Amino acid sequence: MLGYVHPVSRLPAHFTLLQVTPELETGGAEQTTLDVARAVIAAGGKALVATRGGRMAARLEADGGRLIQMPAQSKNPVVMLANAARMIGVIRREGVSLVHARSRAPAFSALWAAQAAGVPFIATYHGVYNARSGLKRWYNAVMTRGDLVIANSDFTRDHVLAEHGLDPERVVAIPRGVDLARFDPAGVSRARVTALRKAWGVAPSDKRLKVLLAGRLTRWKGQGLVIDALARLKKTHGDKILLLLAGDDQGRKAYRGELEKKIADHGLEGSVKLVGHCDDMPAAYLLADLAIAPSLDPEAFGRTAVEPQVMGRPVIAADHGAARETVIDGETGWLAAPGNAEAWARALAHAVDVGVAGRQTIAAAAAIRSRQLYSVEAMCDATLDIYARVLEERR
Repeated sequence: MLGYVHPVSRLPAHFTLLQVTPELETGGAEQTTLDVARAVIAAGGKALVATRGGRMAARLEADGGRLIQMPAQSKNPVVMLANAARMIGVIRREGVSLVHARSRAPAFSALWAAQAAGVPFIATYHGVYNARSGLKRWYNAVMTRGDLVIANSDFTRDHVLAEHGLDPERVVAIPRGVDLARFDPAGVSRARVTALRKAWGVAPSDKRLKVLLAGRLTRWKGQGLVIDALARLKKTHGDKILLLLAGDDQGRKAYRGELEKKIADHGLEGSVKLVGHCDDMPAAYLLADLAIAPSLDPEAFGRTAVEPQVMGRPVIAADHGAARETVIDGETGWLAAPGNAEAWARALAHAVDVGVAGRQTIAAAAAIRSRQLYSVEAMCDATLDIYARVLEERR
């Protein structure tokens, strides 16, 4: 609009960002790393990412970013010191303007390097790090030792302030953003949905409510809880739901085995599919009728409760954490008691009982609200504005 000054215009002409994250495999922090790198490049800057690497590294480089490969995921103090030395070299060689850490272990290396090179350091709290000892609190506090802290939701910001006693001016909430171009129902071809349906073994004639739980196979994401809820629901609603569990086990073979046993014990072999990692989440949400986010622990943001709303799908989320910000119960989705299989059975039953029209009403309201509040453009603009603010304060 007239008179609007993009934040990057207040940055140095040769602005160079170094983001530091353990890996680029999958997840919200990793996606945000790529989103911000892309925004910096689009605004004329240079974007570097120090990381072990991973399946998302190719996307970073396709967008014009550069991978600085190192064992950034390591918690070994000797390796962390070596990483810091490497980063000092990168900062000086590449003329890095600002260092942005996105996880605790690599934040130590990044902080030491930024201090040694005399450049600003900021960190993003992507999760709520609980501390049961003074040592753990000290470890977590590395994320607060720079010029400024970004929290990925109001829930996370409240936690940071309560846990570390920081000046509220030094902690800024920037909700995670969704790429509205990528997550656009109109941009997903029928062929993509058909290909995914075929890969997952979901017949076009299957009229059951297709419920998608997207998230790596780890206990706190709540897959076991929903399987228990589905077993309860089967007694009252029969075989009306097909549950799709999309996510890697990332080496957690024992937990995957537990889930398979639970499915067999409940006689749900035909009602639950473990479909593995999914690269085409927009198509996955269109294949589904309902998305769920049943995390047992509070989510600091929870993109799997927001992305389906953007795609025009209703959501059921656990009633804690940032889900209370991203899902308005009864208006843009439904909230269910965390860890309570009976409550989740009731919530799923309600989603079945309201029918297609009821789900569409909820989904329409969800799409409007989520697109207004959680765009990747808004997140990136706010982040670049923070970079400008920190550089100005340093000057």
